[in-house]
Amino acid sequence: MPHSITPESTPQEESQDSVTVKAEPETQTQDFDMPDAPAEADKAKVNLEDLFNDEDSDNEFSSSAPQIKAEQPPSSPPVPVAISSKSGYSDPEVMRAFYQRLFPFRYLFQWLNHSPSPTNDFAHREFAFTLPNDAYLRYQSFPTADVLRKQCVQMLPSRFEIGPVYSTNPRDRKTLRKASAFRPLTKELVFDIDMTDYDDIRTCCTGASICHKCWAFITMAIKVVDVALRDDYGFKHILWVYSGRRGAHAWVCDKRAREMDDTKRRAIAGYLELLKGGDQSGKKVNVRRPLHPHLERSLNILKEHFQTSILHEQDPWSEEKAAHLLQLLPDQTLRSELEKKWAASPSRPSARKWTDVDELAKAGSLSASTTTKSLLEAKQDIVLEYTYPRLDAEVSKKLNHLLKSPFVVHPGTGRVCVPIDTRKVEEFDPLDVPTVTELLAEVDEWEGGEEDEGKKLADWEKTRLKPYVELFREFVAGLLKDEKAGVKREREEGEDAMEF
Repeated sequence: MPHSITPESTPQEESQDSVTVKAEPETQTQDFDMPDAPAEADKAKVNLEDLFNDEDSDNEFSSSAPQIKAEQPPSSPPVPVAISSKSGYSDPEVMRAFYQRLFPFRYLFQWLNHSPSPTNDFAHREFAFTLPNDAYLRYQSFPTADVLRKQCVQMLPSRFEIGPVYSTNPRDRKTLRKASAFRPLTKELVFDIDMTDYDDIRTCCTGASICHKCWAFITMAIKVVDVALRDDYGFKHILWVYSGRRGAHAWVCDKRAREMDDTKRRAIAGYLELLKGGDQSGKKVNVRRPLHPHLERSLNILKEHFQTSILHEQDPWSEEKAAHLLQLLPDQTLRSELEKKWAASPSRPSARKWTDVDELAKAGSLSASTTTKSLLEAKQDIVLEYTYPRLDAEVSKKLNHLLKSPFVVHPGTGRVCVPIDTRKVEEFDPLDVPTVTELLAEVDEWEGGEEDEGKKLADWEKTRLKPYVELFREFVAGLLKDEKAGVKREREEGEDAMEF
C-alpha cells in the first residue's frame, strides 16, 4: 500500500451506479442541448419563496424545454396515482408523481449551490439524464431548483447523474471560440463501494443480489473510509448515500475537497487503496511493517467484524476454499499439518479453522524459520483481505466524473437512493429502504394526525422518506453554515490585507 502521500501533503472496473466522462460514440450518448433559456435568467434576482415553491408555477425562470400544461389547478388535491401490481418502478406516471410530489429538489439545490440564493455553483453544474428509452443526455444545466424539477417532470428520467461545476454554463460550451475555455472547476470528492467487488469472498449472494449478511461489507467500508477522511484529512461534510441496490457512495462536500485537482484526488484514492490483484499465492495484501497508523486504526475497527461477519456469517473457508487460507500462511510445515487436520474433518467451520492456526502453531508446528511475529503479520493481512474496503478507485480520481444523484430511484429495485446516517450506520437496512411505489401509496393513504392539524405538509413528510429527507436537510444546513462562515472569513482577511 503506497503511503508516500501523507494527509498533510493532501491533498476495477466501472460500477453500474456511476458514469465516467469520456468520449463515446454518438450512438451511445446524445450530446443534447435544450433550447436556450432567456439570457437574463442567470442574472435575474430570485424571490426565494418562488424559488422553492413546490407548485409548478415558476414564471421568473421558465423551463428551457417545451412546456406542458398543468394537469390540475394548484389548489386542487392531487389525484391518486393508479399503481397496480403490474406497475413498473420506471413507469411514466410513477416517475412523474415521484418528481412532482416526493423528490426534495429544494434541498438538492441548496446542497449543490452552497447558498440559499442562486450562484454559478448550481447554474454551471452538469446534470446527465437517463431517459426511459435509455438515451443518455449530457451537459444539462439549470438556473434554479424549479427549472430542474420541471425538466424532470417533463422528461421523466429514470435517474440522473451529477457532474462538476464548469467554467461556463454547460449549455453554452459549443458557442465558445476555444474548447479549452470549457473546463471543470470544482466537484465533490466522491467514492463508490460496490458489492460485486466482494464476490470472491462473500458466500451468501452474488452479482446484484444482497442480504443482511453481505451488507456488513458495506458497513465496514463506510466505517473505515469515513474515519480516515475525517481524522487524516480533516474533512467534515461527508454525505453517504445508498446506491439503491448493492452499494454506497460518499460525497465529500467541504470546499477544500471540491477544489482539489486530479492529482490530489488520485493521492487520496491511493491512500485508501489497499488490495491489489494478488501475487502468485493469491495474496492481495502486502504491506510494510510497522503498519501505517491508518491501517492500525482500520484493523482495530475491523477485527470484531472479522469474527462475526466473516468467520461466523460468511464462513469463507469451506472445504473447497480452505486451500486459499493455507496459501496465505507463511509456513509450509504449518500448512501441511492444517491440511491433514481439515481433511479429517471436511465440515469444520471457518471459525474453528482460524483457531486451529494458532493452536497448531503453539503446539510446535512452526518451522524454525518462521517466527510468531511473522505468523501474526500474516494473519493481520488475512483479516484486511476479507474486511478492508474495496473501492472503485477510478470514480474518485477525476474531477469530471459523474455520479448518481441522491434520492433518485434505482430502476431495478425501485428503492430510493437515500442518505445513510453514519452515527448509526450498523442500523441501516438496505432491504427496508422504501420503494417509489410504496411511497406513492403512503401519500395517497395518509390521513394525518392531531399534531398535523393546520399544517401544510410536503408529501414526503407523509411517508417513510421523511427521516431520510430530514437527515439530508440537517446535513445541508451544516454545510451552508460553514460556507457562510468561510465567505465571511475570506472577506475579513481581504480587508485586513488592504490596511496600511
